[in-house]
Amino acid sequence: MPDLTAEMVQRGRGPSSEEVARRRSMSRDLRSARERLTSTSGLERAFDFELMRLYAQYRADAAIPLVLFALTLAAASTIWIDPVNAALGCACVLGALAVTTAACRRFLRREASSLSLKRWRRVFVLGEILQSTTWALMIPLAVEDARTFALFGLVVVAAVVTMLAATVPLAAICALVPLTLAALSLLADAHGTHTIPLVVMAVGSQVFFAGLGRRLYASAVGALQSRAEKDAIFAELEQAKANSDEARRRAEEANLAKSSFLATMSHELRTPLNAILGFSEVMKNEIFGVHAAPAYQEYSTDIHDSGMHLLNLINEILDLSRVEAGRYDLNEEAVTLASAVEEAQHMMALRARGKSQTIHVHVDGTMPRLWADERALRQIVLNVLSNAVKFTPQGGEITVKVGWTSSGGQYLSVKDSGPGIPEDEIGTVLTSFGRGSLAIKTAEQGSGLGLPIVKGLVDLHGGGFQLKSKPREGTEVIVTFPAARVMETLPAVDLNPAKAMPEAKPDKKRERREAA
Repeated sequence: MPDLTAEMVQRGRGPSSEEVARRRSMSRDLRSARERLTSTSGLERAFDFELMRLYAQYRADAAIPLVLFALTLAAASTIWIDPVNAALGCACVLGALAVTTAACRRFLRREASSLSLKRWRRVFVLGEILQSTTWALMIPLAVEDARTFALFGLVVVAAVVTMLAATVPLAAICALVPLTLAALSLLADAHGTHTIPLVVMAVGSQVFFAGLGRRLYASAVGALQSRAEKDAIFAELEQAKANSDEARRRAEEANLAKSSFLATMSHELRTPLNAILGFSEVMKNEIFGVHAAPAYQEYSTDIHDSGMHLLNLINEILDLSRVEAGRYDLNEEAVTLASAVEEAQHMMALRARGKSQTIHVHVDGTMPRLWADERALRQIVLNVLSNAVKFTPQGGEITVKVGWTSSGGQYLSVKDSGPGIPEDEIGTVLTSFGRGSLAIKTAEQGSGLGLPIVKGLVDLHGGGFQLKSKPREGTEVIVTFPAARVMETLPAVDLNPAKAMPEAKPDKKRERREAA
């Protein structure tokens, strides 16, 4: 096992998923190689067992059809040989069938772990030799007039044996040997020229059946390998699902721990921070008297500004954690996007004038209100506009537009004349605590959470967020809200009960009943 490295500590405890997959593949290959070394057929033990199980299943299922075929063949052979001899030959075939079928059923009843595959393979080979020998003895080979019938019977038996014993190649080959020898024995006293071609055809067909059996064996092995691969894939999927569930559980626990930590730290930090802000503001404004040294007022101002920056950072971290955890509850109501822009412009006007910046606002006055969270909407506009003011140089211009989208929604566009963002840094500035090279070089204050919070809040409203920027051409942030959140103008509701309710007509029948 490799030593624990700093890279492993950064990405989590233990090896990576690639390392785990590589170890699992190596273990599987070693197990497969070990099973091949202990197998006589060169395959894994599981394949050997499955192939022999298929052979035993085929033989057990074919017992009744073979009995019927043996009876039919014995009845037909009585035309050329004595019925007693035909019955004896049929009895030998049926006995061999009974022995082989009993062995196959016994094999099927045993557990795979308790079987000796080598011993059972020898049993099956001997059983096939015994059956083929009895079939060859039952066919009337010695009668000259029945040679065509005998060769036909040998070919049929060879075809049946090849299909049934294909999954055990050694048994199939050994089963064909007695049938081939029986066919060749007809050449010993061949008196006519027609016998030799028939024997050649019979022997050739048996050779063909041997090749066909080999192909059937390869097909069976391929099917078993495909099934094994499918089972392995299912096992991998189940393992991956288990790993995913475990990772999700750990992520949920980590998220819960993070939320608990943030809640605790928020309380622990806010309590002394409020005191720092209050006392520093008292000292900054010299409420209890003028400072003895003028530098103290400057120091108290720095303390107050640093405390406000820390308070804003805590608020941003809490907002981002709630958005990422899906626990940011939207208090939706009818709000106007233009009013949020006006409020943000008023808040940023002092900073913009300090940098001699000009803010141009273009608002479409025909737009109705949005169904959105007012606090989230103000935060979206304020974060985007404050970023534009922060990174726009002295004397720059900022253009704010509010209007309709092509799909019937509303959009907010904030474009500045700043230095812009390189294309390879756009992904960085959209990540949590990500800051571009310009912010780092100019040492601009910021936590790198403004745009991620904006994107998260926009996603909660089902809107879209787009950042366009090129170096020396400025940056444009476009926020869109879907048409489903636009409130169309509705007709006024008349609340006068006299006009709203029709005047009831007198019920004369009811009046007569009451008078009676």
